[in-house]
Amino acid sequence: MGWFKRFSRKKSSTPKKSVDLRVPRNDYYSPATYEYHGPDQTTRLPEKVLRRIFEEVCPHSTDDTLDGSEDSGNDGCMTCDMRDLAHCALTRRSWYGIAAGLLYNSIRIDAVHYCELEEIYADQRRRKSRNGDAEDIPTVRLQMLSNSVRGNQHLGQRVRFVKLPYMTRESCKADLARLVSGCPNLDYIDLPDGFYNGDQSCQLLRQELQARCPHIQKMKYNEGGEQSVESLLHGYWQELRVVELNKLRIEPSILRQVFGMLPRLSELTVTGGAWMNDSFFHDAPGLPHFPPLETLKLEKVHGVTAQGLVQYLSNHMCAARLKTLIIRNCNGITVADLHAILRAASNLRTLEYNATITASLPLDPLPPLESYTLRKLNYEIIANSTNQIYSPGASYYQYLAKSLLSNSLPGLRQLYVQDPEFPEILTLAPPIRPFSEAPQPTFNQPLEVFSKGLDELEWIFTSIIPPEAGQRRASMVGGRPLSSYSAHKGLGPQWGGEARKSIVVPNGFGGFLAIPAENDARPRSAGNPTAGGGGGSFGGFGHSHSHSLSTSPGGPGARASWMTHAGRDKRASRADLWR
Repeated sequence: MGWFKRFSRKKSSTPKKSVDLRVPRNDYYSPATYEYHGPDQTTRLPEKVLRRIFEEVCPHSTDDTLDGSEDSGNDGCMTCDMRDLAHCALTRRSWYGIAAGLLYNSIRIDAVHYCELEEIYADQRRRKSRNGDAEDIPTVRLQMLSNSVRGNQHLGQRVRFVKLPYMTRESCKADLARLVSGCPNLDYIDLPDGFYNGDQSCQLLRQELQARCPHIQKMKYNEGGEQSVESLLHGYWQELRVVELNKLRIEPSILRQVFGMLPRLSELTVTGGAWMNDSFFHDAPGLPHFPPLETLKLEKVHGVTAQGLVQYLSNHMCAARLKTLIIRNCNGITVADLHAILRAASNLRTLEYNATITASLPLDPLPPLESYTLRKLNYEIIANSTNQIYSPGASYYQYLAKSLLSNSLPGLRQLYVQDPEFPEILTLAPPIRPFSEAPQPTFNQPLEVFSKGLDELEWIFTSIIPPEAGQRRASMVGGRPLSSYSAHKGLGPQWGGEARKSIVVPNGFGGFLAIPAENDARPRSAGNPTAGGGGGSFGGFGHSHSHSLSTSPGGPGARASWMTHAGRDKRASRADLWR
């Protein structure tokens, strides 16, 4: 009997799945799986398309800004993006050149993973650590990068930007010097703070950077780095485009000679320059001219006045190239002088002015802020005195509002102010005087206003829409549109066609509405020609529907829908006249 058991069918150990007969089966609606059996179409992709795809895989590989690691980057885990791009380079031989070019173009080393993998890797490193001392991963990555660029000169020539975390660049100065020596085309690299103030511990790094990297485009000099500034006279880094000077003590004549050695200089930042005054912009015999700049930033430079900037902008080349001007806490440049600077800067696109004031503007009339090229204005006035009942900063914002209402800044699209009530100043214009033919100030340009108070951290966004044809003033997004009337042209057919039979009352938002006199009946709406009908909006300000409690025609029901709260819509605006 045991021999015949070999021919018996073996039962499977897995239980058979039960089929529910109550559910009808339809193979036509079953999920389909598509399989492609043709040739590989990725081989036909041009290099531009492949490069664009790889840029989406690792977005920070195209980061060509001159900002530090803390001020740059994008959303997501940039370490994982770089890993995915490295895998793309190893997938196909034809992809390696494009992917490696992006991989080594802009290198970024982060201290941690900005994703859920950081917990897994941190646990693994903790288990592998000896005596509880975890390995410094950013330092290891920097050392591996140094070995790669020094061992392969083709990879080193592709490196243009290197961005490192703060602790790594402060503790690995020798590794940074080794990395710099293998990157001859470097444009920007995050450096330790001691490099900028002349610290002797960074002397080797400075010598390597001066000898190996002639294409550096941004450099900063802090207090104590005066000798490093003078070293530029020997011809180092002549391609510098951005220079920052912080609290330096140097002769202005030497600095003018240094600027003459930098033909590509386009952005200059000066902070706390006690040596800087108006004569720094003047032409002097034997010294090169002050270079025309695209961006000029002055912070706590009290020796420079508006007359000095106007003198600098009197040069046509300087006025045509300057596009961004930032003035922060400069006592020599006041709000009363901004109109002269805007008039002299013929191609200015961005103006940022921050000041702390203690007194209001003088009562003498000031010319308005006028510029046809200005697109962005950061106007932050902070009152230093808090004991006064009325803040002195109100006069400064009134001056700005008058400049905007006079259409002196027609190209302005973004405005930043330190006054949360400033958008209402623009939209709530003063009422029209009866029988006045003088044009009223109107705001007729689109504008994005970002406002906040002193105790607020985030900007409050308000979009102001220009008025349409027939409107008197602009309106804010989300607000109710406001309209006006013309006394000499009448109030329209729905009001009886006579101009003087009306009363002007406030609407609750600072504007005014026209209502019929007491002896007249309710005006006829556009939707219902009968008097007292409730089927239409009341001149654009009433409810979309109103119903009477009485059904008698022409009786008290029509009057009740107008004078009482019967049939009120719950979603009515607070600006309703009949509230």
